[in-house]
Amino acid sequence: MLVVFDTNVIISAILSPNGKPAEVFKRYLAGEFTLCCDERILREYELVLNRPKFGFRRELVVGLMNFIRTNCLLITPTPINTPFADDADKKFFEVAKFCNAALITGNRKHFPEDSLIKSVHEI
Repeated sequence: MLVVFDTNVIISAILSPNGKPAEVFKRYLAGEFTLCCDERILREYELVLNRPKFGFRRELVVGLMNFIRTNCLLITPTPINTPFADDADKKFFEVAKFCNAALITGNRKHFPEDSLIKSVHEI
């Protein structure tokens, strides 16, 4: 199954290792999902994972980003004209649409109504 993870899924998976986002992320680590990314998404993952407020160890961030980069389907999506309240979220939707992948998020309200948008509780 092709998926795109909103950044909050990865952050929540690390912060709450027994929560639903962690369960979904572990399924990716086990090879059940193929993660679709573009360079903008990878850059956001790395920037957010390195925020001091989370306090994640450098080794964790480097190891995780190396795993993601090595095991993701890296694409260059076609831009879309769908308006977004926060343009920072648009990249996830563009990649999901381009790959016909489930966009998995912890907060669906940031995205338009679309059958590709899934809450972590729906996966």
